[in-house]
Amino acid sequence: MSPTTAPWWRSAVIYQVYIRSFADGNGDGVGDIAGIRSRLPYLKSLGVDALWINPWYKSPMADHGYDVADYREIDPLFGTVAEAEQLIEEAHAHGIRIVPDIVPNHSSDQHAWFRAALAAGPGSPERERFIFRPGRGPDGALPPNDWDSRFGGPAWTRVADGEWYLHLFTPQQPDLDWQHPDVHAEFESVLRFWFERGVDGFRIDVAHGLVKDPELPDLAGHDGGTHPFWDRDEVHDIYRAWRKVADEYPGDRAFVAEAWTDTPERLAAYLRPDVLHTAFNFDYLMASWDAKDLRAVIDDTIATLGTVGAPATWVMSNHDVMRHASRYGRNAARKWVANESYVPAGPADLELGTRRARAAALLTLALPGGVYVYQGEELGLPEVEDLPEAALQDPVWERSGHTDRGRDGCRVPIPWSGRTKPYGFSPETPDVPEGATAAPWLPQPADWSPYTVEAQTGDATSMLELYRAALLLRREHPALGDGGLTWLDAPTGVLALRREPGFVCVVNLSTEPYELPDHTSVLLASGPVENNRLAPDQAAWLAV
Repeated sequence: MSPTTAPWWRSAVIYQVYIRSFADGNGDGVGDIAGIRSRLPYLKSLGVDALWINPWYKSPMADHGYDVADYREIDPLFGTVAEAEQLIEEAHAHGIRIVPDIVPNHSSDQHAWFRAALAAGPGSPERERFIFRPGRGPDGALPPNDWDSRFGGPAWTRVADGEWYLHLFTPQQPDLDWQHPDVHAEFESVLRFWFERGVDGFRIDVAHGLVKDPELPDLAGHDGGTHPFWDRDEVHDIYRAWRKVADEYPGDRAFVAEAWTDTPERLAAYLRPDVLHTAFNFDYLMASWDAKDLRAVIDDTIATLGTVGAPATWVMSNHDVMRHASRYGRNAARKWVANESYVPAGPADLELGTRRARAAALLTLALPGGVYVYQGEELGLPEVEDLPEAALQDPVWERSGHTDRGRDGCRVPIPWSGRTKPYGFSPETPDVPEGATAAPWLPQPADWSPYTVEAQTGDATSMLELYRAALLLRREHPALGDGGLTWLDAPTGVLALRREPGFVCVVNLSTEPYELPDHTSVLLASGPVENNRLAPDQAAWLAV
């Protein structure tokens, strides 16, 4: 496939908008659709191809929108369906596609189906759309099995009539039963609803979790074979049906899966030609700052996904994990694996982490396939690790008994301008009455003014200008985007890859300066290149 005929999603740079924290258009302290619309010129100037927007649907917000009460309505906190349609139209006018989240594993407990299920009682057709079961023990007082919630505590909640329902996340997020035909029909209808309004695809939340073993066996004694609720083979039939829906619409509508799997081979199964288009590469996100580890992940990903003809999709941060500028500034306390939280060892060295984040950006954007950029990563934002306990809102904090601070540290509203909070996150316009602007929903640090878009714009040494330059080059250089790569010989601790025509990326992960290979010019570097030597924790793009 030539770059001119390949579908857009094979090489796209997609910017993740965590809507609550991107831009506040109405002054209530929470980001919204109006805020996104106001920042479309910024996103165009950054050079991204599409926006993935975290859930904007009507929701009680028990898990910040991942508990959906109505998949065809926008929550009033964020705007209206009409505003969403305006955003889609305006983004398209800027050459930017829109990819909203969809949440098919569970709904909200305020969804009309679940309210009907509670009212109808045991044995009713309404309950068959969810996973209700009698309890164990002589009086049914014990949960049906030993499954735990991903957010802490048991994965079962008992209702007034004595039955229990399954929720792999919070109790306000009852799992849907994907063995029921109504569930299949409803979600295919929801896909069509939004495709008809112009969205260009969907990011699928918990894509690996929809199908459960109907026997609901205990996890204790699970032998490592087929998991009772993660990554079961039957899930692919759901996505084959979804693929047919997407293919009904023009413009290469695409899906990206949030699918945590044990092996690259299991991930590739989601990306067969008749299933989904792309999937997040969490092995790359979880890789340590080590040349051997990174190369192994890159090789395994490209080789395995190549067997099904799918492109890789590289990602370093998102709304669920510690920001990589903070991760790269320290070691992990233990090996980070799928479906477990990252545990840092000691405080972060942010100067080191930022230097590595700059180099990692050039490595990531040089790799074949697509890339996701999490909002604020282009500003070099670190994790906010000292949020007051009273400010924490992630349900993980409460569900873990205050032992896990959760994910709020990577969700703090991003800074746009000015020297004081809220750094332009909320508007300073005549539309908002004086004194009516609320504080951001999570508190921003007092020392974030150097991170603002305003402060970094025009500063050739800033993270923002590095991203802008890299994204422009990536769009213009014929070697970048979809395609292949060749590794060049390099000493231990150095990665050097070539892409045709005439492009080399070198990353120095060693502790010694590295003399660059022969080249005609340095296209871009993450730091100063002096005497043709690349300093430790730096990267360069070369024309050869």
